[in-house]
Amino acid sequence: MQFETKIAVVLRDDLVVWQKTNVTAFLVSGIAGTVPGLVGEPYRDASGNEYLPMFIQPVLVYEADGSGLRRAYERAMDRGVIPAIYTADLFTTNHDEANRAAVARVDAQDLDLVGIAFRAERKTVDKVVDRLRLHP
Repeated sequence: MQFETKIAVVLRDDLVVWQKTNVTAFLVSGIAGTVPGLVGEPYRDASGNEYLPMFIQPVLVYEADGSGLRRAYERAMDRGVIPAIYTADLFTTNHDEANRAAVARVDAQDLDLVGIAFRAERKTVDKVVDRLRLHP
């Protein structure tokens, strides 16, 4: 099935594994929580156990160096795509209010981005992530 939109996550390539998984989880929660109909129905196994629903479409994860991540962020913003962002400062905070305060203290051009995630039309996503490689 071909979707009209794509979900993309872009991670800075110098993060350690636990940071990559943590950042990815936080970033996609912003998409899941703001796009109606993007999460499907609950899963059920043959024993009758119910499981939480998930996205109805794939999530593509890319990696980039700091300048590539910044370029993707700027391309998204220039196209009116609102990303979820994760900055290096958020590794030192421990709750949502502190996270938002850490971001609010920094001008956009000075954000120390370690990851972004967004959902947009396929062609727009392709333009934003142009020249980035899928995460291995």
